[in-house]
Amino acid sequence: MGGELSIVRMVVQASLVVQIVIGLLLAASLTSWAIIFRKRLVVGRAQRDADRFETSFWSGGDLSSLYRTIESRGNATGMESIFEFGFREFARLRAQGGIAGEMLLEGSRRAMRVAQLKETERLEQSLATLATVGSTSPYVGLFGTVWGIMSAFSSLGNVQQATLAMVAPGIAEALVATAVGLFAAIPAVIAYNRYADQVSRLELRYDGFMEELSTILQRYAGRTPAPAGSAATPAAAAAAAPGATGRS
Repeated sequence: MGGELSIVRMVVQASLVVQIVIGLLLAASLTSWAIIFRKRLVVGRAQRDADRFETSFWSGGDLSSLYRTIESRGNATGMESIFEFGFREFARLRAQGGIAGEMLLEGSRRAMRVAQLKETERLEQSLATLATVGSTSPYVGLFGTVWGIMSAFSSLGNVQQATLAMVAPGIAEALVATAVGLFAAIPAVIAYNRYADQVSRLELRYDGFMEELSTILQRYAGRTPAPAGSAATPAAAAAAAPGATGRS
């Protein structure tokens, strides 16, 4: 308790510049912790959703029914969004008729790529802030320390005989800025590396799923589409699209 009070006292007695630096670092630390907890929820949910969707997708059920379920639910994210975009575009182009199989697959891949980019952007949101806090906080803290030490020594200019006891409090106050800088930087760096790795792994899963779905759609690219009148909506067009699937 006494140590905590002494640290608070040193911050209160520090120079204005050092106090501003410490305030900025504490604000950066609070911001990074808010991002850390939010990204934990977002990335964890994306991983669970991907696991659940892959289980449903490879269960051998009807893809048209799966698409209609996702579309009716709305606000699809992650792998569901990639599937929804790709399947909808494939069904829409196929229902038009007269389009080569390669063009059907290319259109579906473009749609899936758009969905993947949106999902990647959502998952990577605020990661740059963590990287910035982690890389700059130690230097900001060091600036506060250097400034505090300069102030401590400059105050001894008019003193006839300087002692360690006279300069030690000022140096201790300045070193608090470095400690706060490390306190802000270390969790941000650890969290950034962890979440960047998890996001990269999810991107690889999305890439793999896109290739697998493209392979499945290729089997149906040459089949005769449904009549034009039944393709008034994407859901209706999906009726003529691929049926059941399963891992071979």
